[in-house]
Amino acid sequence: MAAMIDFPELEKQITACRLCPRLVAHREEVARTRRRAFRDWEYWGKPVPGFGDPAARLLVVGLAPAAHGANRTGRMFTGDRSGDWLYRALFKAGLASQAASTDRQDGLTLKGVFITAACRCAPPDNQPSTQELESCRGFLDAEFRLLAKVKAVLALGRIAFDGALALLERHGLPIPRPRPQFAHGLRLDWAGKWPVVVASYHPSQQNTQTGRLTEAMLDAAVAEAKAAAGLK
Repeated sequence: MAAMIDFPELEKQITACRLCPRLVAHREEVARTRRRAFRDWEYWGKPVPGFGDPAARLLVVGLAPAAHGANRTGRMFTGDRSGDWLYRALFKAGLASQAASTDRQDGLTLKGVFITAACRCAPPDNQPSTQELESCRGFLDAEFRLLAKVKAVLALGRIAFDGALALLERHGLPIPRPRPQFAHGLRLDWAGKWPVVVASYHPSQQNTQTGRLTEAMLDAAVAEAKAAAGLK
């Protein structure tokens, strides 16, 4: 992958990727069979590029596209309940133009925020392998290079958190030892030399329906990341 490309070229590279046979087979099978509620949709069925403000100061990193969410709509956190929670929190924080994200043409815009994921294809059981995550990391690197104004990272879940630390480490951050471990509400501040990392539980149904993550908790994490990014 070229060191310096623009977002349109990067999006082409991401959507054309077929590096992981298991993920390719799964995303395309889901797109063929569809869920009954979405039988009239033409599923995206490809890797999903990041979405948001190219001048973003806040980078939000999730796990992967949902099988019937972003794998259907083609936009990160769009068309599923995790996205309902995330975009509602961003809207309340003044970082999204609307509280809901239903499809790529719904008019949603983000202010100072770019949303991406550690894995670009919907994985079976929401569990990408270590090798699959490794295959995707070049896309995250390319986005980070293009997002030159990023001052904070909001990591949604452990895999996103580990991916965010690995991203910063690849770009020169000396990660302390022992390596920081994921915990909801954790903030890592590198004396202003690197983007602040804020950790939150992922707004998955497993977390939101059990009360492990509440709206107040997610709102607080978004507010913390917004402040760290210097957004108003």
